[in-house]
Amino acid sequence: MKILIFGRGVIGTQYAWAFEKAGHTVEFYVREGRKAQYGSYVNLELWDARQSKKGRIVKEKWPIVMQEEIKENHDYDLIFMSVNPEHVSSAVKYLAPRVGNATVLFFSNFWQDPRLAVQPILRSQMVYGFPIAGGGFEGNTLYCGFHKTVQFGTFESEPTKRDLEVRKLFVGAGFKIMVQKDVQSWLWNHFAFNVAMEVEVLKSGSFEKVISSPEALAGIGRNIKEMLPVLKAKGSKLNFLTKVVSSLPSKGVGFLMSHVYSPKSMSYALVAHNHFKVGYAVQEVITDARKYGIRAPRLYDVESLITK
Repeated sequence: MKILIFGRGVIGTQYAWAFEKAGHTVEFYVREGRKAQYGSYVNLELWDARQSKKGRIVKEKWPIVMQEEIKENHDYDLIFMSVNPEHVSSAVKYLAPRVGNATVLFFSNFWQDPRLAVQPILRSQMVYGFPIAGGGFEGNTLYCGFHKTVQFGTFESEPTKRDLEVRKLFVGAGFKIMVQKDVQSWLWNHFAFNVAMEVEVLKSGSFEKVISSPEALAGIGRNIKEMLPVLKAKGSKLNFLTKVVSSLPSKGVGFLMSHVYSPKSMSYALVAHNHFKVGYAVQEVITDARKYGIRAPRLYDVESLITK
C-alpha cells in the first residue's frame, strides 16, 4: 500500500515507521518550507509494545520522504490524518479537492461529530480509528511509543470495504484491532479524559509536572466527575475507564494514576515529552457545559489560562 501521512506529527510518524517496516511505501505531506526545516530523517526513541520486553525500546535514525504538495493525480491508497482537533478544519479544506480515490483515515481525538467535520470529503471514503500512542519531539528526536492495540469503529451498519482494508493494514503491521460499536461515544470519552489532564496542565504548566504530582493526578479524577453531566447531555455512553475513574475517591484516582504514570512505565514515556499546546479541547467542553447549563467550576477556573 502507498500511504501519505498528513503532517509530520507525533502519531503519524510512529505509525508510518511501523507501516514502512511492514513493507509499505510511506511519504509525508508537510507545509511549504517545512521540508528544509525538518531535515531528511527523524531520530526515533520509540517504545514498541508489539515486541517482547527485550526489543521494546527502538533507537533509530530513520530517513523519511516528504512532499510539500499533494497533486490531484496522486496514486496514494491511504491518506492518514491524525491532527490536533483545532487543525481538522484546515486539514480537510486542503485535502478535500486532493483526495482522489484514496481512503482517508481519521485518526484523531475529536469532540464534535467527525462526519460533519470532514465534509466535503465523501463519506464513502472515510475510515474512523483511534491510536493508543503518544510522545513528543525534542528537536529532531521523537520520544514516543504505541501500544499493540488500536481502536476502530464505523458510523455505518457494517464495516465497509475500506474499513476492512485499513484494519488489515494495521494487523499486517503487527497491531491488534479493537472495534468500538459506538465510535462516537468512544471519541467523546477519550476526549473528556484528555481534557481532564489538560486542566491540570494549564494549572501546573506541563504534562511532566502533572504526572509527577499526586495532587494533580487526583485532580484528573475530580475533572472527569465534573464532565460526566456534559457527556450524558451529549448522549454519550460512559466507557469502562470513565466509569472507574469517576467512581473512585480523588485520592484513589491519584494513587491509580501514579502507578499508571510511574517513571518506568510506557504511559510515562508517552507523556513526559509532550509539549503540545493545551487549551482548545478544554474550551470546547466548557462551551458545551454552558450550552447545556451544567456547572463545571474546575473547568471554568482555568478558562482565563487558555491562550486564544
